Amino acid sequence: MAGQRVLLLVGFLLPGVLLSEAAKILTISTLDTKDKGKSYQVIRWFPPDDYQKRIKDSFNNYIEKALDGRKESEGLVQLMEIFGTQCSYLLSRKDIMDSLNNENFDLVFVEGFDFCSFLIAEKLEKPFVAILPTSFGPLEFGLPSPLSYVPVFHSLLTDHMDFWGRVKNVLMFFSFSTIQWRIHSTFDNTIKEHFTEGSRPVLSHLLRKAELWFVNSDFAFDFARPLLPNTVYVGGLMEKPIKPVPQDLENFIANFGDAGFVLVAFGSTLDIYESEEVLKNMHSAFAHLPQGVIWKCRSSHWPKDVHLATNVKIMDWLPQSDLLAHPRIRLFVTHGGQNSVMEAIRHGVPMVGLPVNGDQHGNMVRVVAKNYGVVMQLNQVTADTLALKMKQVIEDKRYVAL
Repeated sequence: MAGQRVLLLVGFLLPGVLLSEAAKILTISTLDTKDKGKSYQVIRWFPPDDYQKRIKDSFNNYIEKALDGRKESEGLVQLMEIFGTQCSYLLSRKDIMDSLNNENFDLVFVEGFDFCSFLIAEKLEKPFVAILPTSFGPLEFGLPSPLSYVPVFHSLLTDHMDFWGRVKNVLMFFSFSTIQWRIHSTFDNTIKEHFTEGSRPVLSHLLRKAELWFVNSDFAFDFARPLLPNTVYVGGLMEKPIKPVPQDLENFIANFGDAGFVLVAFGSTLDIYESEEVLKNMHSAFAHLPQGVIWKCRSSHWPKDVHLATNVKIMDWLPQSDLLAHPRIRLFVTHGGQNSVMEAIRHGVPMVGLPVNGDQHGNMVRVVAKNYGVVMQLNQVTADTLALKMKQVIEDKRYVAL
């Protein structure tokens, strides 16, 4: 790609994705990330303060509903309405749009969940390639999906369905299609405002216009389904070379000898939603394990009336992939996020999943179906049930042999 220029629009979920440095890369981001050592230029922009607050409040509401086990689709629609308005602000930024036009890019990379990036690519009249950061399901972009064996998103079905499973799958298809239509319609006003009548794109058609779809999954994880020639698996997209774990963690792990250790991490989006009741139940379960426990948990959220068990180490941040590659790891307790699951599969680490929202429930259905681990509901966790599940997975040879 020497001499070619690429516009990378992955500011919503994939700010760290790497591409060949032979290309000239420019990325637009609403995230306040550090650019030290980056080989590409970042255009950073922010909507007005009141909209930033609305986005934060809406996202918090969406997560809280998911944690309570309530229907999350309504919260998602409300969140996408705000993103649609935010997109209108960006398209109104004449300085940014003129700059992008003047760059004369050869190709645009867009992120599947950031619908605004599709509209920017259409506005620039450039070919684009889409990246889906999850497995199949959350987005409909034109793949054949026979309902007899391809589970609909949020159906919690596998690819082996009986009659009633297929009935459920058909009903879920109509529900999913309705939600998709509502989500797409949240960008209708933005499209009307920034595209002239007669040349206004239809968002669902734009999703099918991508030259390629790179899907962050793998045959080892996904259920069988038809693929088109422009759909490519790129599982482990965010993986980086494994490094030795820091010495303080090595020293902690060494204290438990052959018993090894358990890694606990629930992703960045859940850091601020750790309730004291859940933390206490989890800690009580961990305290009775013969293994050490390395737990990604903000120390500022730790209950002040709970003394940390000697076999538990909490950290605000930890090198997750490096720890999953460690020879003495015995179990991964996870929220079931796509990247976390793919990393665990890569390193052959069995899982206990506590999914919360989005694709996490479907990911754990796949994990259970393929004997990579077991699943529990976060809002139903008790110290006894969690301890029993962890013991089951650590000792069961089906999972140990993973």
